[in-house]
Order: sequence, then C-alpha cells, then structure tokens
Amino acid sequence: MTAAGAAGDRDGTLVPAAGTAPRAAKVLVVDDTPQNVKLLADILGAKGYAAITAASGEEGLAKVAAEAPDLVLLDIMMPGLSGYDVCRRLRADPATALLPVVLVTSLDPQAERVKGIEAGADDFLQKPIHQAELFARVRSLLRIKSLQDEVARQAAELRAWNATLEERVNASLAEIGHLQRLKRFFSAPVAEAIVSAGEQSLLAPHRRDICCVFVDLRGFTAFTDSAEPEEVMSVLGDFHAAMGPLITAHEGTVPHFAGDGILIFFNDPLPIDDPCGRAARMALAMQEAFAPLAQRWGKLGHDLGLGIGIARGYATLGAVGYEGRFDYSAIGSVVNLSARLCGEARGGHVLVDRRAQASLEERFALEPVEALVLKGFDRPVAAFRLVGER
Repeated sequence: MTAAGAAGDRDGTLVPAAGTAPRAAKVLVVDDTPQNVKLLADILGAKGYAAITAASGEEGLAKVAAEAPDLVLLDIMMPGLSGYDVCRRLRADPATALLPVVLVTSLDPQAERVKGIEAGADDFLQKPIHQAELFARVRSLLRIKSLQDEVARQAAELRAWNATLEERVNASLAEIGHLQRLKRFFSAPVAEAIVSAGEQSLLAPHRRDICCVFVDLRGFTAFTDSAEPEEVMSVLGDFHAAMGPLITAHEGTVPHFAGDGILIFFNDPLPIDDPCGRAARMALAMQEAFAPLAQRWGKLGHDLGLGIGIARGYATLGAVGYEGRFDYSAIGSVVNLSARLCGEARGGHVLVDRRAQASLEERFALEPVEALVLKGFDRPVAAFRLVGER
C-alpha cells in the first residue's frame, strides 16, 4: 500500500459532546500487510488521529471491542475473516451497527463496491491511497459519527429525564392521593402542611391544649325511628353540607363523622391563633345556618334542633387505626366533656365549659347555667351558654 499527497495540518480532533473536552479520534487500521498498516498509522498520526492497528479480521474485531474506535479502515482481502466478514459482524452487533467502516481494496472498485454495500460498508478507498481523499472521507464519516454520538447521548439523557419525570409524577400522584385522604378530616392548609412536613412529624401521638366542639342533632333518634332510610340520609346530607364549609372556614379539624354527631377540634395538628374564639364563632355560625334547615324540615314533619358543646383542655392526639386505614383522633376528658355538654344543650343552644369561658368572656356574651351533673364526671360541671359575640 502506498500513499500520495501532503499530510497537511492536524485535524484529528473529534467534535466533542457538550460539556466534554476535545479528544483525538480513534481510527482502527485493519490490514494483514505490516507495511500498509504502518504507513496508514503514520499518516493518521501526523494528522492528529489516534491510530490503532490490527493484522487480521479476528484481531480487528477484538480491537473494536476493547478500544471502541470512532472509525475503521478495513482491508478486504485478508486470510481468515475477510473485510466483508468483519463488516457483517460489526453490523450484526447493536453496539457497532453504526460504527463507520471504510473498505480498502486494490481490486475492481465497481465489483467490490456492490459487495461492500451489501456487507454494510459506509465508504470505499482504492489502493494506492491518496491522502487528501483519505482524510476527506475520514473527516466526513467522523462528522456523521459525532452527530450519531450526540443523538445517542441526548436519547440517553431523555430516557433518564423521562425516568426521573415518571418518578416525580408517581410521587406527585401519591402525594395528591395522600393529600385527598387527609382532607377528609383536615382543612386544606393543614392537610398540605402535613404532607409537606411528613406524616411521622405531625401525625405521631402527641399532647396538646385544644378547644373541642361537639355538634349533635336534637330529636334525631325519634326521627330515625319514624322516617325512611332515604329521608334520614337526605337530612344528614343537607346537615353535613351546611356545616362542612363553616368547619373549613374556621380551620377546624374533623377526625370523623358519627351519624348526626360531629367532633371538631382546634389548635391541632397545627397550632392556630385563638382556638376557642374560632370554635365559638363557628358554633354561632352553625346555629345561624341551621335555622333555615330546621324550618324546612319542620314543614316535612321533622322536629330537629342543633345542640353544641365546647370545652377546652389537654388531649392526646395522633393517627390511630391499622395499615391501609387510619383516622386522626383526640383522646382525653376534654373530648368527653364537649360531648356531654352537647348532650345537655337544647336545640339552638351552645354550652361552654369554664376553661373555654375564660378564653371567651371578654369578647363574647355568655350566660351561666346551673352546674351540670354529667356522666363520667365526679362533680357537677360549671357551664355557660354562649349567646353571641360582643
């Protein structure tokens, strides 16, 4: 093999991927004639390419696997594996299917070109090799190789971004589902805070001073004894639809619904300003919103009223239940006291215990009532009727 023409300037730098340093392009020369191999390697080296050599088709395939060249100059006529055989194997391997291959031949170029195209060659060089033609073809194929590498790199980045996006979407969906479940008994801001802070931090058992409100329909038991189940469900639906927005507006926490009774507490799971004041305003708003409901039900023959009890005190709060089904609950005498006060309140009345009264007396009108003997409490309990806000 001989070469003609001037070597020219160094141009063997491979176009780098974004963010990477330039490097010399690797060119693998495969030829069974040592003189041809040395000549091509020297010419390529003078131009700045990193030349790798192999003396047979088998060695060439091994060098491709070990060195990952950017282009292969492949002699056709070799003992063992011919250039065609090597080219076919490279094309059959997904890792090298796009590796640029230039077949080098001294035979009839037209006949060899057809066979080379069928084997998967990208270009051809006729011996003796002309340097200008050699470098023109090498530069052209390396530009294509650089574009292929960039496309592959971007595809890999896109796959990684898609995987990350999928993880984020799944996490967001899980968070949304968690948030929707929490909104069953928390206001939206509280539910979002719980999701942001992590379930363990806010839903773990803890002790806190809360203002507890119990709401209950007077006459509901007698109503259910005489009404059809569909009527009962309709009344409960109207009742909860009227009370729910008021609970949300005053940032109350609802652990669960128990038929016609609703337990609401304030100052947990997130502390809030003036919990008893919020509870009192909510209770008054509930009585106001209940009046038209009671009037409408009365026309249907349903005699129902609304009793409310408010108590302040310490309770233990947290998530209770089992895997897959948890409720948020408050446990303590303050919960029982609010329920007992509610049970004593007549329709349209709101009864308040002494601790809640102490928080409200400067801003709300309250009237003392006779001390109440309540189930579960050893001594009579002082109570006050909440009349309105001053």
